[in-house]
Amino acid sequence: MENADDPPSPNQNSQSENLGWATKSHAIWASTENWLISTALGLMMALPLLEIALRRFNSGVSGSAEMLQHLVLFVAMAGGAIAARENRLLSLSTFTAFLKGPWATAARSLSASVSVFVTFAIGIGCYQFINTGGIGDEVLFFGVPVWVFMAVMPVGFALLGLRIIWFSGSSWYLRLIPVMAGVALYFFCTHSFEDVEGFVWPLIALLILATIAGAPLYVAIGGMALIMNWGWSGYFPEERVEITIQTQSQTLYGFISNPLLVTLPLFTLAGYFLAQGDSSKRLIRLIHSIFGGVRGGAVIVTVLVCAFFTTFTGASGVTILALGGLLMPVLQSAGYSERSSIGMLTGAGSLGVLFPPCLPLILYAVVATNTKLVSLSLTDVFMGGAIPGALLVLMTIAWGVWKQPQASIVRAPLDWVEIRKAFIGALGELFLPIVALFALFSGFATPIEAASVSAFYAFLLYLVDARWVRKARIRTELPQMMSECGLLVGGVLLILGVAMGLTDYLIFAMIPDQMVDWAQATIESKLLFLLALNGALILVGCLMDIFSAIIVIVPLIVPLGVVFGIDPIHLGIIFLANLQLGYLTPPIGMNLFLASYRFGKPMSEVIKASLPLLAVFVIGVLLITYVPFLTTWLPGLFK
Repeated sequence: MENADDPPSPNQNSQSENLGWATKSHAIWASTENWLISTALGLMMALPLLEIALRRFNSGVSGSAEMLQHLVLFVAMAGGAIAARENRLLSLSTFTAFLKGPWATAARSLSASVSVFVTFAIGIGCYQFINTGGIGDEVLFFGVPVWVFMAVMPVGFALLGLRIIWFSGSSWYLRLIPVMAGVALYFFCTHSFEDVEGFVWPLIALLILATIAGAPLYVAIGGMALIMNWGWSGYFPEERVEITIQTQSQTLYGFISNPLLVTLPLFTLAGYFLAQGDSSKRLIRLIHSIFGGVRGGAVIVTVLVCAFFTTFTGASGVTILALGGLLMPVLQSAGYSERSSIGMLTGAGSLGVLFPPCLPLILYAVVATNTKLVSLSLTDVFMGGAIPGALLVLMTIAWGVWKQPQASIVRAPLDWVEIRKAFIGALGELFLPIVALFALFSGFATPIEAASVSAFYAFLLYLVDARWVRKARIRTELPQMMSECGLLVGGVLLILGVAMGLTDYLIFAMIPDQMVDWAQATIESKLLFLLALNGALILVGCLMDIFSAIIVIVPLIVPLGVVFGIDPIHLGIIFLANLQLGYLTPPIGMNLFLASYRFGKPMSEVIKASLPLLAVFVIGVLLITYVPFLTTWLPGLFK
């Protein structure tokens, strides 16, 4: 037996040195990735600002549009790789959280096997697409050919695959399982079968099982696109695989290179700058100083602050996780029970989705216009969401005011000294939406430039807060925060890119046309169609995140809206309001899971707490659906 005081053996020293070297290498690589994606986001913010400045001298940055588009591509792939590095790729399933022992190991192996197959198939398709004659030879700027910038796609998918393999097990033996299974699946699908239609449903069943077992969302959607294109598109055996994987890659590159998508990471970056410091505390102090002495004041604080943050982050999950701990004491100190407080925060987290410049509004305008059936401007969509968003906010506040126990109401006169101090403290944050909306609606800047101005203004607020208020180490904190933003944006963009492949297949298979024919033959009333649409969209909101739902579902419902004479702006607000409602719908609404995690409560308790606010949202969504004036009046006023 070895004595505890004995010196370590040479073998132990060697293992310790190897482990230390591996840890250092991983830290250096992770830091490099963080700095690269932070630099990319910084360039995306700086280039439009430079364009604004040079416009005054009738000049500009040559190739800036193409540079921005390829920076979005880089952020998509690098952000996805960082999400995989942190084992935080977005997934639909929470089923694996309940598995233990061998069952958990089997679930990880299954999900990783299918994920490796899908990831490397798309990555190989990206490599082949880049090497297609003439695709990567064009020179974009600085004399660099486009293939250099496109190479981030196969490299990114390679990193994704390797990191999925790493997290698939705790030993090399377990990690070998998804490698062998993924390779086997790839060689099976690349075999020149004469007829492959019989394999489609078994492969789809395997993909569904892998999704339940925890496969990332981009794998579920991208895998569905690959399988359907491979099995049901009618290609000849010798061209089936090549066309399938290259089509997926081409669609990914084409969509992520959409110029308007630059606004998505920029507005998200503005939200992250805002959320990093003490902005939320300053806003809470201001609103509480004004409304704290009236009935329902705590709810007014909660609703307005949540709506403000969701508007700029575009993600209700970020709002619940970031503000839940701050706002829970505010509600409980006003006499609300723990159950009522959890229900309020779970619902209020999604408020703000309909206010400009929230990201889902931008994405809906992009995707709906891409159908070629309608033409939407960002300005019209933003104005269309303003009144319905305000309606949901007011209804939520009204419910909170009614719900507050009478015994806990303590009316107090306004403290103008406190209001003045709180107002001065939050003045910077209050100007952010004014800056964003002025840039958007004044004609002073394009949507991309408006997003850049908003992000830069939020960056200045962050610098002041970090340097003089919190005394934070900016050199350390800033790259970490920007890489966190890149992780979220990259994960979302990756999902959107592969989702376009599924959308293209649905259009190729004429699914929208078939839906239009069925709806015309079955549904005679416009009101009945809207009711059916509401039910279907609530289900979609439960099963899909809002971004991938926009990509996949909007091309299906826009033709239906045209047939039934629904204004495309009204259709978009109905769509987003229902997805917002789906976040709260049991048993699998996304906000329910996030609230359960944030507050450490069982799902059943969170569901019960959220039911009253769910009923409020249902009434609000029905009003938005059947009173189109709420949506169309403001855009029509400025035409």
